[in-house]
Amino acid sequence: MASAGKDQVWVSELNARPEIRSAFPSGTVRFYDTTLRDGEQTVGVVLSPQQKLEIARHLDTLGVSRIEAGFPKVSPDDVEAIQLMQAAGLKAELWGFSRAVRGDVEELVRLGLRASVIEAPTSDIKLKAYGITRDEVVRRVSEAVSFAKANAITVAFFAVDGTRTDLDFLRKIYLTALEAGAAEIVVVDTIGACGPEAVEFLVRQTREWVGPSVPVHFHGHNDFGVATACAVAAVRAGASWIQGTINGMGERAGNADICEIALALRCLYDVPVALDLAKVREVSEVVQKAGGYRLEAWKPLVGENLFTRESGAVASQFHIPEAIEPYSSELVGADRRIVLGKKSGLDSIDLKAKELGVAIAQEQRGPILAAVKKRAIAKRGLLSDEEFLQIVKSASAVAIS
Repeated sequence: MASAGKDQVWVSELNARPEIRSAFPSGTVRFYDTTLRDGEQTVGVVLSPQQKLEIARHLDTLGVSRIEAGFPKVSPDDVEAIQLMQAAGLKAELWGFSRAVRGDVEELVRLGLRASVIEAPTSDIKLKAYGITRDEVVRRVSEAVSFAKANAITVAFFAVDGTRTDLDFLRKIYLTALEAGAAEIVVVDTIGACGPEAVEFLVRQTREWVGPSVPVHFHGHNDFGVATACAVAAVRAGASWIQGTINGMGERAGNADICEIALALRCLYDVPVALDLAKVREVSEVVQKAGGYRLEAWKPLVGENLFTRESGAVASQFHIPEAIEPYSSELVGADRRIVLGKKSGLDSIDLKAKELGVAIAQEQRGPILAAVKKRAIAKRGLLSDEEFLQIVKSASAVAIS
């Protein structure tokens, strides 16, 4: 996707300072979506194979380059979903998910998947939890990746809890995976344990270990509310792939939200991204409906309040979007609108009247605003258009009498 134009993005010029912009490598950032696997680990969410197919179709339209279709060894539903996706003619690559276990990889082979993440725990904390040694996990990774490679499966090695792994051992296991045939490496912040500076350090360190020709991914979680910042830092350090989910779904505080990351990269840093931002809100709605949840109205990019204005002070600037918004509603396929409530002002009344094609006399504006505020306070919420029209009608009747 091309860079956003100045007619659509109104962020601070400080973002364009040479020392900031030059820190980002050239090239398009691409997205590996794991909504159908890691995202489904959201507490209480269960997606049927048909729902996964519908989501996959929307991800494809969104421009997601790779879709993690599921973990087939542990889920018959995932097997069915993968087969549905394979028959759907998607443009995006379909990837599987596998542990560093031969049986998992054999299932990928059986299904005809040509690419997969292969994961293994690498931190001492995780190794202790699983009851295996460093030597054992190195052996498992080597054998599983070699078997996948022998069966023509492209592998991205995924070091579980990599951000809490001893650096010397992390280097060893990454290089072991590459020697066994892995094509790509994933830097994984499994429990959101790193800040952006630490992620930038580790991704840059990984790039040095694996060399410039090996694609590096970043997979992060949002436990401290900095997953987007961490992903941006990963790109700055040389990650060309970002893994995450739609709406930031996932365990605990969720995964990194790929659409938020794309928005930040494109609008704040002018980094090209392979994602169509104009379709994000539609895809977000589809996934919310399938998952049976609703996002907070103020969530970045997809929240329903982002281009909705109640405040009279803000409504007075509504005709100049760049005065009250950092990017255009058109950029993300959203509608701008005025709503009426306790905080409305005279400009709010004028704008809503114009929207609804209602003529209001100058002397009626004040009484109508007062009635709007009174109704909003009484109901502790916003007025519907019908309630506003009733107030206008009543004010007109009083004026006539």
